[in-house]
Amino acid sequence: MGTRRRARELALQLLYQYELTDASPEAMQAGFEEWRNASDGVREFADVLLRGTLERLEAIDGELGRQTTHWRLERLAAVDRNILRLAIYELMNETETPHAVIIDEAIEIAKKYGAKDSGRFVNGVLDGFVKRKAKAG
Repeated sequence: MGTRRRARELALQLLYQYELTDASPEAMQAGFEEWRNASDGVREFADVLLRGTLERLEAIDGELGRQTTHWRLERLAAVDRNILRLAIYELMNETETPHAVIIDEAIEIAKKYGAKDSGRFVNGVLDGFVKRKAKAG
């Protein structure tokens, strides 16, 4: 598994934990064995994703709410919601990574951690988000 994929998975796990505990990133990382065992590169990118998503959570959730008009955020499966948050953070802020790569990574992570249809759901939401943003200019 690639460094960036592993970092995205760690960030997802920590974001999910944050949603349940509201603990600080430092506290979550200190108590997470997979974090401590990860390479420096994985931890560095995962930390960027986690902190960036948390810092912009209100704006990300606003974008997610606009994209999932028939679903309230709290009704989305927690794993799907957090995968979408991370991917939207990346789509909005990590300009060096192509959108198709970010979406593909989110789909693969959704297939691994989510429900049976999570990959298709994540794909639809993120594809719609990218198209809406492109149309808006």
